[in-house]
Amino acid sequence: MKSSILITIPVITSVLVLACKGKPEINNAAANAAPQEYLVLTIAPRPTTLFFEFPATIQGQQNIEIRPKIDGFVETIYVDEGSTVKKGQMLFRISAPQYEQDVRTAQADILIAEADVNAARMQVNKVRPLVEEHIISKYELESAQYTLQSRQAALAQAHAKLANARINLGYTDVKSPVNGVIGAIPYKIGSLVSAGTVQPLTTVSNIGNIYAYFSVNEKDILQFAKDTKGAPLQDAIATLPSVSLVLANGAELSEKGKIDAANGLINSETGSLNMRAIFQNPGKIIRSGSSGIVRIPQPVDSALLIPQKITYEMQGRRSVFLLDSTGAVRSTEILVMTSGNGQYFVVKKGLRTGDRVLLEGGSTIKEGAIIKPISANADSVYKRLSL
Repeated sequence: MKSSILITIPVITSVLVLACKGKPEINNAAANAAPQEYLVLTIAPRPTTLFFEFPATIQGQQNIEIRPKIDGFVETIYVDEGSTVKKGQMLFRISAPQYEQDVRTAQADILIAEADVNAARMQVNKVRPLVEEHIISKYELESAQYTLQSRQAALAQAHAKLANARINLGYTDVKSPVNGVIGAIPYKIGSLVSAGTVQPLTTVSNIGNIYAYFSVNEKDILQFAKDTKGAPLQDAIATLPSVSLVLANGAELSEKGKIDAANGLINSETGSLNMRAIFQNPGKIIRSGSSGIVRIPQPVDSALLIPQKITYEMQGRRSVFLLDSTGAVRSTEILVMTSGNGQYFVVKKGLRTGDRVLLEGGSTIKEGAIIKPISANADSVYKRLSL
């Protein structure tokens, strides 16, 4: 029993010695391992286009409320909600028999007035020769002439009443004042309507062109005024480039637009200025009340650009892995703004020309790791992003 224990001890001792000899060899191998290769991008100024985006509400070029001008019942509805109509097309007919009666009454009044005029003219013709022969006084002729003038005025008044009655009767036929699209129709056949009705009969929207209304804060307006060297705002607006309209589904309207107007006053509650851009509406697919985003481009001759995908955000701060002079990777906080097609950032602070940033492996690499940098072709990187 003792002999077996004595044999075992030298064996264990030999194993421990071999294990101790093996550790330095493993450490030396790790220390002598070559740094891993990573693609890096050398930062250099490049031309780009910045895009400023503003939420917008969209309205047709004309949104005309169709309201009744007379009291009556809706007799006929000739269109449906969403229908496309032409200028002068019938929309509604309002039943108002009293206006037909007014026309007939006015026509009868004209006949009476014409008879009175004829009688007064006969009286003048009767008196005139008697005055000329000095049979009666000239005052009789003047009196007859004044009576004729009065009857003629009454006749003119009767014609005016007839014209007014016909206008009112014409209001029973409600027609579209413009080409456009019919909105909601809240009143159905048989509904009593009047000029004082709260809701309109419908709304006709002319959407051949559309307006996008958006707000710009006071700070940006002042900067814009500074950049345009104090030119009047309306003149400065005319120099702005064409703008885009991004629709609710994220698609961009095929037609470019133009900013054509700005409100004369800054909203004291929001500190912003309301502006308007006009766009053509091909196919009339965009309706009044839609929403979108007005995108205003601003070309920049020189900017530091980095791909968005190589950055990361933590606790509201955006950072990138920067390669320092020793070949070690360091996390560097940067201040950026979006640009281009949304795939890269414009660096405002944190990087300088000539800095090298890591293009890949940012999710696995450790702070302070030594790497072997492989320079990426900048033109290829940005070309790939722009596709």
